[in-house]
Amino acid sequence: MNNRPDRKLPRRVRRLSFFDKCVFYGTVSITGAAVMMVELLGTRIIGPYYGVSLIVWSSLLSVSLLALAVGYYFGGVLADRKTIFRLPHAVFFAAVTISLIPLVSEAVQIFCNPLGLRFGALSSAFILFTPCLVFLGMAGPFVIQMATQQVEDVGSTSGSVYAISTVGSVFGTLLLGFFLLPLFGTHAILLVLSLLLACLAFGLAIYTNIHRRFSVATLAVVVFVGGSAVWQLQNGARGGAMQGYEVLFEQETHYGWVRVVDQPKKNIRWLMSDASTIGAEDNRSGRGLLAYQAVVRLLPWFKPGAKKALLVGLGAGHLVGDFQRYGVQTDAIEIDPAVAHAAREFFDFQPTGKVLVGDARYRIKQLDEQYDLIVHDCFTGGAEPFHLLSQEMIGELKTKLKPGGILAVNFVGFTEAEKLKPVKSIALTLDQNFAYRKTYVAMPEEPFNDFIFMVSDAPVLLSEHPAAENVAHWLAPREFHINAEGGELITDDYNPLEYLQMAKAEHYRDVLVARVGESILFR
Repeated sequence: MNNRPDRKLPRRVRRLSFFDKCVFYGTVSITGAAVMMVELLGTRIIGPYYGVSLIVWSSLLSVSLLALAVGYYFGGVLADRKTIFRLPHAVFFAAVTISLIPLVSEAVQIFCNPLGLRFGALSSAFILFTPCLVFLGMAGPFVIQMATQQVEDVGSTSGSVYAISTVGSVFGTLLLGFFLLPLFGTHAILLVLSLLLACLAFGLAIYTNIHRRFSVATLAVVVFVGGSAVWQLQNGARGGAMQGYEVLFEQETHYGWVRVVDQPKKNIRWLMSDASTIGAEDNRSGRGLLAYQAVVRLLPWFKPGAKKALLVGLGAGHLVGDFQRYGVQTDAIEIDPAVAHAAREFFDFQPTGKVLVGDARYRIKQLDEQYDLIVHDCFTGGAEPFHLLSQEMIGELKTKLKPGGILAVNFVGFTEAEKLKPVKSIALTLDQNFAYRKTYVAMPEEPFNDFIFMVSDAPVLLSEHPAAENVAHWLAPREFHINAEGGELITDDYNPLEYLQMAKAEHYRDVLVARVGESILFR
């Protein structure tokens, strides 16, 4: 008699066919790429309105991680249950919700604006991107359930799904950042991505034998979104007149959304990058209109005989022309090639020295000459690039100054004592590198102002030329005495400026809307 317990016979399994692998792994690679592309494009959707800052990135990353977690959970729950909602539905609704983002983004951001910079950006990101990321997150659990239904090696199959999804994310990130974004607008890319997902949903519906009516609905979405994408690619790359404005030039680059906008009623031409005005001129005279430039263009009076200057942040290039009138040849560094192009084509910028395109930290290290004057004028997206204001960066600029040379730093902030800490922090950081400092404001009596710091290793004094008396008389009410005590030293390791400048960023956005109009912040 056989007393041994009965043994279960091994379950018959089969390996996934090559076609099955193409379907499953292709699905997760495409949806993985879509996740990262939506995340990255999110900064271009809400960046022009809220500024591209740590606040916006934190909002997008938090929303993305939360939405994916919800998608993973409910995708797993639905995958194990015999419901009508399956993988093709998840991909289909991801396509639909992505296609809606360009249509509702403006209304959503205006609706969330009363919540302020932090919660406005977070709420906008949550409303716009949560739905599509939840559906994209569902794809992985569905694919794992389908792929492991008929195979025994569940662990290796699940690992392969996650690995290939991650590789797809990497591919999507590189494809978007290296190739697509500089060539096409955000809305066009979103619509093409939606079209690709709709086509994928249609193919999955056929593969899984989903009801015919779903396939027809998916095909209808493919046709609609495809038509919208073609229209965007052909017509959406350039804007037209918007509420009294005429967009003359528009280009989306790695660094921002650059536009040249005419305001005929005021005869003003604006150069904008994301949510910042980085250049403005009178269309009749061609003279620069940004208030701080009236102070900075007088810099040669503090350094008689100056021959060479360096401008960090080109803008519309007006300062180059201003310095040329004093016989000063100016090299310029500009991170965004579209800004340099716009300055030449639309603001009659005529270089008097080299124009170097690239990040200032990198380019300055490569410079092998010294200057009499350096102007640090970097402001974009409603915020300063704070890595350019650290003690280390200021020290690097000092090495490019000739003995007795002057560094001028433009910084936006408030003049009220209770809001002066960011300005004091810049003053303290400059004082760590230079023995002498003078500070001016662009508009006396205005609480929100451009601060122009002039620092040197020699006393910062006006020329003794008789004509300098008029300059001294004009500058006198603009001199602003700042005690750096109470400020925080800004370093590469510790840089709290973005937090300290929160109130400034919110106020600047309000000023921009009042000056240029809310519609200018949207595509």
